[in-house]
Amino acid sequence: MKNVDPFTDDADETEQSRGGLSRRSILLTAGGVAALAATSEVAAQPSSDRPPTASTGRVRLTVNGKQHELDLDPRRSLLDVLRETLDLTGTKKGCNQGACGACTVLVNGRRIVSCLTLAAMHDGAEIKTIEGLETNGELHPLQTAFVEHDGLQCGFCTPGQIMSGIGCIAEGHAGTPDEIRFWMSGNICRCGAYPGIVAAVADAAKRA
Repeated sequence: MKNVDPFTDDADETEQSRGGLSRRSILLTAGGVAALAATSEVAAQPSSDRPPTASTGRVRLTVNGKQHELDLDPRRSLLDVLRETLDLTGTKKGCNQGACGACTVLVNGRRIVSCLTLAAMHDGAEIKTIEGLETNGELHPLQTAFVEHDGLQCGFCTPGQIMSGIGCIAEGHAGTPDEIRFWMSGNICRCGAYPGIVAAVADAAKRA
């Protein structure tokens, strides 16, 4: 009689040739039945046992002097609300991780990166974006300084640079070029227009 290793395919063939089921067939069948039973149990769960979807909440924001009452998903970032809900696309989405500074805005006069904060956290806040800087058709002094000192190239980071520059001046951190570079280091310019940016902030600080 031929000796057959019980853990090989030959063993399966031998058992099947005798009219029986192989060990492997039994295990596969049992596994399939268990998986089907588990799937059916999950599908049969009542809807109340499933994770609830996020509900909306009322958020009041004053953006560039205009009041808004919005029903928002509490998980939405301030950046996405500004761009997608209020259509204020001057605030740019760069890294979306708080590392580049392109989305900098002023919240109650303080500069923040809007991609890392939830809109729901700022109910009642006053927010200023690049669109709200001009007054009666005239550019903000820092905007004018950016033009005069060539503080931009492609322009993608410029709104965030300007908003951060305004915050830097208001904080009293624009006394010297080195101080400006330090306190503006969170705003990245991939075009390398840093000399013009520093010169523009220094010039605007003197006019302030």
